[in-house]
Amino acid sequence: MTKKWVYVFAEGSRDMKNLLGGKGSGLAEMTKAGLPVPPGFTATTEACLAYFDAGKDFPEGMWKQALDAMKVVEEQTGKKFGDPDNPLLVSVRSGARVSMPGMMDTILNLGLNRETLHGLAEATGNERFAYDSYRRLIQLFGRIVKEMEGEGFEAILNKYKERTEGKRDTDLTVEMLKGVAKEFKELYLKEVGEEFPEDPYEQLRQAVASVFDSWFGKRAVDYRNFERIPHDWGTAVNVQTMVFGNMGDDSGTGVAFTRRPDTGEAELYGEYLTNAQGEDVVAGIRTPVGIAELQEIMPEIYDQFVQVAEMLENNYRDMQDMEFTVERGKLWMLQTRTGKRTAQSAITIAVDMVAEGAISKEEALMRVSPEQVAQLLHPFFDPDDQEKAREDGRYLAKGLNASPGAGTGMAALDADTAEEWAKEGKDVILVRPETSPDDVHGMLPARGILTQRGGATSHAAVVARSLGKPCVAGCEAIRVDTMSKTITVDNRVIQEGDIISVDGTTGEVFSGTISTVEPNFLEQKDLLTLLSWADEVRRLGVWANADYPRDAILARQHGADGIGLCRTEHMFFEDERRPIVVRMIMASAEARPVERKRDALKAEIEKAVKDGDADLAEELRAKREKIKDSPGRVAYFEALNSLLPFQQEDFEGIFEAMDGLTVIIRLIDPPMHEFLPPLEELLEEVTELRCTGSNPEELAEKETMLQTVQNMWEVNPMLGLRGCRAGLMYPGLTEMQVRAIFEAACRKTKEGIDVRPEVMIPLVGHVEELRRELEKLERVAKEVIAEHGVDLNYKFGTMIELPRAALTANEIAEYAQFFSFGTNDLTQMTYGISRDDAEGKFLLQFVEDKILPFNPFQQLDRDGVGKLMEMAVTLGRGVRPGLEIGICGEHGGDPSSIEFCHMIGLNYVSCSPYRVPVARLAAAQSALQYPSK
Repeated sequence: MTKKWVYVFAEGSRDMKNLLGGKGSGLAEMTKAGLPVPPGFTATTEACLAYFDAGKDFPEGMWKQALDAMKVVEEQTGKKFGDPDNPLLVSVRSGARVSMPGMMDTILNLGLNRETLHGLAEATGNERFAYDSYRRLIQLFGRIVKEMEGEGFEAILNKYKERTEGKRDTDLTVEMLKGVAKEFKELYLKEVGEEFPEDPYEQLRQAVASVFDSWFGKRAVDYRNFERIPHDWGTAVNVQTMVFGNMGDDSGTGVAFTRRPDTGEAELYGEYLTNAQGEDVVAGIRTPVGIAELQEIMPEIYDQFVQVAEMLENNYRDMQDMEFTVERGKLWMLQTRTGKRTAQSAITIAVDMVAEGAISKEEALMRVSPEQVAQLLHPFFDPDDQEKAREDGRYLAKGLNASPGAGTGMAALDADTAEEWAKEGKDVILVRPETSPDDVHGMLPARGILTQRGGATSHAAVVARSLGKPCVAGCEAIRVDTMSKTITVDNRVIQEGDIISVDGTTGEVFSGTISTVEPNFLEQKDLLTLLSWADEVRRLGVWANADYPRDAILARQHGADGIGLCRTEHMFFEDERRPIVVRMIMASAEARPVERKRDALKAEIEKAVKDGDADLAEELRAKREKIKDSPGRVAYFEALNSLLPFQQEDFEGIFEAMDGLTVIIRLIDPPMHEFLPPLEELLEEVTELRCTGSNPEELAEKETMLQTVQNMWEVNPMLGLRGCRAGLMYPGLTEMQVRAIFEAACRKTKEGIDVRPEVMIPLVGHVEELRRELEKLERVAKEVIAEHGVDLNYKFGTMIELPRAALTANEIAEYAQFFSFGTNDLTQMTYGISRDDAEGKFLLQFVEDKILPFNPFQQLDRDGVGKLMEMAVTLGRGVRPGLEIGICGEHGGDPSSIEFCHMIGLNYVSCSPYRVPVARLAAAQSALQYPSK
């Protein structure tokens, strides 16, 4: 039995979105609801995939099913496809299961040829309309099906428009449109090498194949890559009876949303164009009027449309994006789908719909993406600087505030340039007369979008909102000249490459840079409400990485449950502290061997005492005491002791900010040479001083430092003397840090602060490293607590960032009271990749070439790194049930990685304070999707 590839609208439903696509299922649902929908049929997404599997041939039986479906449509309309006297015209549109606005193709007015053209003119009594429809078909068919450049068609059309008084396409006379159609066909013949097809069914066949092909068009692939939409879903194709908005002043076309897609306000929002077809609104060729004006133009149609909009939103329980046409005073619905929206709109709509009783809290949480939360926390232009810009000449123009946000970058006047500059690491603003779907590869990396023409529902606006990018559309005060690569505003000329700033919230455009400010998280009331619901359902804790008290305060404001990573080495880089660290390192060359000798003598003393040799023990004590005051050792410990109060002060501030919450403090981790000047810089300075002989004292100092740096030089320092290895090799270093931690903890405890410190020992590869560090550090902690006489709950644990640590987690868990996965280093070690080198040299190319599915430093590699993590969790908790385990690498703020952490049973994720709200939502969504984990 032949597979069913084609469904007439009446056969489908909203539940068939994966098969019929979003557009097809929406048309089917509206048809079943009795709304005025032009009849049609849908070729399924499965047909699309089968088409590609067959080498771009329609699957067996599909074309016959399409012809049979066309007969049904003919019966429903009383017209015939290809009939010269009563012609049926159709549109062919794409429709994937998720909205991909403008990324695939649409062709209108199929079925027109020399014979049906005259039949259409006679049947409608409107010759101008017939020729306007015909020239649109030739233009769309040539550009989309035959991949002709659109500029040739536009040049012909503009030539005729220039002859009119109003210089608009609606001003073209019948004779002018006949001339346009004639020249369009001549251009088609010249560029394609064949006549424009006269057979309506051949037009249809090629159009359907072209829409299937558009699934793998560059812009569609780029968009799916950006939005992480699978490439194996395919697109449906919808063949629908044409209704015409270009039949005069009693006709028109529009796009509307049941709620504002920019702010989420519960009001009908959209645009309408009189005497136009849908492409005119979406493409931004003409600037439309607001949907509210339809109430003045056609009050009955407006009232009917409002009722339809309310019914559709109630039916789908979500904001709807609708396309409609008015043909000679009759309303026709062409589309309903869940509308794309900005971050603010998504959150507001979700919260409002819960308040209205339309959806549950759980549904609301699943309707907002974590990245939309991130977008809402992006910086915006400083109002004070904007006000200055309006006065000092930086203000250029104002257009429609089509998509909110702030963007600054180099003006790029075509998509290819925008893409190229972005790949070079430059910030760009894409500036176009109006955008088309072919511009999407330049829109994706742009910091913002500016168009001369188009409205709030134009292609530029819709795509910008879906991407979370600022957009100013319909800025008609500017003139964009793509030939001269200039933007003209009054008498000012902005060259391509000049810096401009666009404010999608106000619609303003400025030359140069406008300073930005961070949004106030605590003022985002709808977001706070949504995140409070997230906290009710998530199982994972969301902690923050914070190195300073200011970071801890910010983390707590953003809803962090604790501090998962406080990096102590960052405190050493402060201007007043770094010289002390340098002194310590310089003195360590002498201090370290002295201290090792003292340790060896201590062991000999203990043995002599055990053997009862008092004289030998006394002799050894004298030797040990004698070397105690060596200059290098004294300088080393003086520097260490000078650092202690600084560290203690920082910890006190963090403990105070996190009163009642856990603070995990990682002991020093990076190689010590990072605190010294770079080798190359020192070599240059020493060489210059030697050559000039100008400053012997400075030369001696620099030569000593150069010798130290050369002695410390390592081929691969990230695999060298760092982490717990530095703690074992630099005497007293980590003891000083632990003393500072516990001094601060005890002092704050006495002040009534609920302090919960956890000390993390980094880069453990062998259990003996951990055991030896713990032995001396726990002794210091107990000494300090005893000195202060307080009760303090604390833990010592380790960072699992080496594959061997994960593989031997059962041994490590004998000593560690908690694990924290350092997934940045664990990923480097697992892949054998140096991140600092790889991302600039080959890693991003590997991702682009699909050698790797994604950048493993941005998204956790579940199959490799993830397996090590799962093994460590199992082994660790096998020895120590209830072992606290979290993650503190950059992956802690990535939604996919958070989902994996939930699935393997971690206790918390830790991320940047600014990513905490994102992680809270992602953790809640993971709990809703995987409730048993």
